[in-house]
Amino acid sequence: MARDDALVEQIARLLDVRLLDPLEILLEGDDAVDALRQLARLRARGWAATIGGDDDTAATMALARLIAALYPADGPFDPPADWWATPLGQVVARRVGHPWAESISYATAGAMLGITRQGVHDLVRRGRLPRHPDGGVPSVAVRDRLRASSDGGL
Repeated sequence: MARDDALVEQIARLLDVRLLDPLEILLEGDDAVDALRQLARLRARGWAATIGGDDDTAATMALARLIAALYPADGPFDPPADWWATPLGQVVARRVGHPWAESISYATAGAMLGITRQGVHDLVRRGRLPRHPDGGVPSVAVRDRLRASSDGGL
């Protein structure tokens, strides 16, 4: 499955599980939910196209809306390490870094980069990633490294 298709599938699956399935339960299987599922799948494809497009502002806004709607919480967005390996996690890491953290732990940076915590420590020690004054590494530095590696450089 292509990366874009995997992203569309993840978004559509999250919309189903987090929004539409509970709505279907509340509405006792109303046919309107089926129509919403079809619309959500169409919109998921559009959001994936926007997220993967050339407009950084549009991509960032689409990601912010998706994260706010799909991962509501009283505290800051703090996904588990394995989330960063998902299609949505990978595109978030590449487009914005960690969306609500200026400094991230070595473990989170490693999850975003697809390497170990020790690998991040080695990158910092060799000057390939900067240390953040508050500890960890800057989220934007991880994002920039991901962008450079996807463009063919490291």
